[in-house]
Amino acid sequence: MTNTFVPLLIFGAGKMGGAMLGGALKAGWPASMISVIDPNPSDALRKQAEAEGFSLNPAAGTGSRLVLLAIKPQMLDSAAKTLSAHVTAETILVSILAGKSIADLKARLPQVSKLVRAMPNTPAAIGRGMTGAYAAGNLDDAEKALVFALLKTTGRLEWVENEALIDAVTAVSGSGPAYVFYLVETLAKAGEELGLPPALAMKLARATIEGAGELLFQDAETAPATLRQNVTSPGGTTAAALEHLMAQDGLQPLMTKAVKAARARAKALAG
Repeated sequence: MTNTFVPLLIFGAGKMGGAMLGGALKAGWPASMISVIDPNPSDALRKQAEAEGFSLNPAAGTGSRLVLLAIKPQMLDSAAKTLSAHVTAETILVSILAGKSIADLKARLPQVSKLVRAMPNTPAAIGRGMTGAYAAGNLDDAEKALVFALLKTTGRLEWVENEALIDAVTAVSGSGPAYVFYLVETLAKAGEELGLPPALAMKLARATIEGAGELLFQDAETAPATLRQNVTSPGGTTAAALEHLMAQDGLQPLMTKAVKAARARAKALAG
């Protein structure tokens, strides 16, 4: 984490905005340099502001150098007027709004020219998030470093060179945790079909995905395909299951179809 901090405004403190707020504070961002705007702050957020010392719903412009826009995409039009009072031509605006393009943001906030689109995911809440980001071409290296410092507080960050790829990032890592959670549900249900008590089936499924995920995390140099092969004995039980999962009509085409649907929805949210 850089030791150079700038005034930060977080506009929207729901799950993702709240995770980014928590990450920034944990990483050492001075609370005195953080402002949060949320039209309907929860009691928990109010108490956190009192305890941590950041400003909640300031009446005047914050003069923040860095602004994180973390509202729901459909709220952009209604929020733009309020947000306009807090941004200038020198503001770096980081948007995590799914489907809302740089052009969409410029249309609502014409005074802002330094824009970044980013897509984090829910593991950001525990510091294990994955964020993909695209920076408009007019950001210099120092400005990108400020954005990097903020987004890295909740996990890992990868830059993409083409804004269109943000919709693909949304479909893969942004929505991806839900796919994994559903995998746990389906694995547990399959266990029930084999006669396992529901509670036990769920414990087995959850622990399996937790352990496999941690192995991926700790053994980052080994390809997932290699990890899979390491537990697949020829002619064994795992091979029998994978024969179905890896069939021509198995998991890969289904996952591709699902991810394409998520990307299409992200594109539909634009405008």
